[in-house]
Amino acid sequence: MTKRTKWIIGTLIALLVLPSSYMTYVYLSIKSTVNEIYEERPRPQMLPEGVQVQDMKGSNAPSAAPKITRKATPFTVLILGVDERPSDSGRSDAMIFMAVDPDKGSVLIFNIPRDTRTDIVGRGTVDKINHAYAFGGVDMSIQTVEHFLKVPVDYYIKVDMEGFADIIDTLGGVTVHNDMEFDYAGFHFGKGEVTLTGEMALAFSRMRFEDPRGDLGRNSRQQEIIKAIMHKAMNVSTAWKLEQILDDIKGSVKTNISFDEMKILVSDYRQKLRQIEQVEIQGHGQRINGIWYYIVNQQEQEQIQSRLYSHMNSGE
Repeated sequence: MTKRTKWIIGTLIALLVLPSSYMTYVYLSIKSTVNEIYEERPRPQMLPEGVQVQDMKGSNAPSAAPKITRKATPFTVLILGVDERPSDSGRSDAMIFMAVDPDKGSVLIFNIPRDTRTDIVGRGTVDKINHAYAFGGVDMSIQTVEHFLKVPVDYYIKVDMEGFADIIDTLGGVTVHNDMEFDYAGFHFGKGEVTLTGEMALAFSRMRFEDPRGDLGRNSRQQEIIKAIMHKAMNVSTAWKLEQILDDIKGSVKTNISFDEMKILVSDYRQKLRQIEQVEIQGHGQRINGIWYYIVNQQEQEQIQSRLYSHMNSGE
């Protein structure tokens, strides 16, 4: 065998082996990162007294079985955007609920206004829904949302609001629709299509006092950002970009979505989920004992629940 032949064979072997080795490295790196942000939180066997939650088939005993499977089962996700501070346990600055139906290829997404007045499950008080996180962390937030909506939360994603900035910058920014012109935190946001960096997105999502709609206006902007992130993330086509995104968020995100479930989301669900529908919870502001609350009446809650059941039950 000549030196030239050996060189050619050696080059071919390198071309075959190196990509395989790199992809193995990337796979293991992604798996390690996902395992860092994963935390197992089994559903309590007994819900607190008086708390009623139904699964999407009408049962009063929500299943703890994984919902993200290759059978394309509908599932729900609660995103908690948390503003944690050194001096206290923080607040859930944003509560975004998503009902995902991969068979329909659609996601129903809506904000739960942070000032919504409701029973805080496990504390025995009526308060603003975002205070549940301050009183009892993720577990109390989940159970309170389940009681408010009367549907189970299958998965949750808790993210430090600052973590959104890193994700958006890694994605190369996001484009949202802005329905009112305003200035906030040193940025100018024009009306119409606006492209945001991570820092701009934080400012865009936090402004509310200059908005005549108040918290509802901020909820709408938060939904726009989540929708834009989902659209960009679902179109990530390279492994290194996915690895970079996960590396950016590992210090600011916790979730009970496992690595195996994330693989199914990327391989099976990503191309299916093309329709994102935004819904606004209707209510009104009211002061009670000097404290401002967002009041959602019983009829509106029942309409939300009906909408969720209809969305999550394909062909029924």
